[in-house]
Amino acid sequence: MALDQNALNSLRIERNAPHSNTPHSRGTAIKLIVVAVILLVAAGLWRSSHPLIEVEVTSATSTRNMGTNAVLDASGYVVARRQATVSAKVTGKVSEVLIEEGMRVKAGQILATLDTSTTDRQVELSKQQALAAKAALSQSKVRLEEAQRAAHRGEQLRTEHLISEAEFDGLQSTVAALQAQLQALQSQFDVAQANVELQQQNISDLTVRAPFTGVVISKDAQPGEMISPISAGGGFTRTGIATIVDMDSREVEVDVNESFINRITDEQKTEATLDAYPEWTIPSHVISIVPTADRQKATVKVRIGFDQLDPRILPDMGVKVRFLDHTEITTNPAHQAVELPSNCVIRTTGNNYVWRVTNNTLEKVAVSTGSEHSNRIEILSGIQTGDSVVIQPSETLIDGAKVKVKIPSP
Repeated sequence: MALDQNALNSLRIERNAPHSNTPHSRGTAIKLIVVAVILLVAAGLWRSSHPLIEVEVTSATSTRNMGTNAVLDASGYVVARRQATVSAKVTGKVSEVLIEEGMRVKAGQILATLDTSTTDRQVELSKQQALAAKAALSQSKVRLEEAQRAAHRGEQLRTEHLISEAEFDGLQSTVAALQAQLQALQSQFDVAQANVELQQQNISDLTVRAPFTGVVISKDAQPGEMISPISAGGGFTRTGIATIVDMDSREVEVDVNESFINRITDEQKTEATLDAYPEWTIPSHVISIVPTADRQKATVKVRIGFDQLDPRILPDMGVKVRFLDHTEITTNPAHQAVELPSNCVIRTTGNNYVWRVTNNTLEKVAVSTGSEHSNRIEILSGIQTGDSVVIQPSETLIDGAKVKVKIPSP
């Protein structure tokens, strides 16, 4: 809505105008103020009736060697080299489970606890046995000291010919017997102490901890169920609490026909494309060629590592891998560039440009483009990795306009 220019001009104060304090002039001023307020309210209503344009954006991703010839294509799956089904060391009833699927856990974090009611009593019994052994050891020490004093007195009496040699030998035998008894009781006390430590370790074994940092992909037991490290009790006994995957160990495994394995070398550059994101090319490389063949399928397993991991890469996802021509890469060194979906670029005569969004503000940026494949286009200059760019921009966008950013769902 356009503002009434005449009404605004009427609000202007003439500095040289004669001062008037008549009722008519005061009434005119009030009317003008009312008109100004109405105009401001109308302007605010106009802005509220025209909300911000909502645009979808994507981030520019780094790429290299786009358009490089592929010497081989293969299909495989994303796998995690470090994955474990975590169980307890002993058989017991699950008391509490502290994890859920999708939860991130750290090494040593408690995942679950088992019932400790029986083990607690065993620990208490072993402590009482240790106390009893300690009391018997103390009693034996007192008796030995008394026998040693008696033997010392007997030696003096024998010197004075007041006791016979047989009586003195008896006193010495008593000391020797009590020394042997003391050693036996000391051993029993040591065994009782070791038993206390063993029972305490048994309690510790009833706490299930994460062996490494990772993500829980399955929760396999519930409170009240029996769990055992070995398969026992038929289908009523669980063998694991949860399965944890180290997401930093994700890679790709592909089976390559043995007739084409000579086209692959260690550290060879590759491009991986997930079946879930067919327009996303992921830079990768060969980790190793497993030195054995499958005689049934006549294939050789090849391990592929990602140059940079991404949360969208999940274990067991299907993936296609393009093995790039390493000779071409050697003669044409990798150049740094970024890539975008092809529908982000507006092509005009002589110029290509994109709409970049910074702090919810549109900016029209001229770009130079390179090769294009799989609905992705290489951007050689104009934007950088991580820049937010509008997807499928409309003709109504204006440079410098404020917009509402919408991140497209994966």
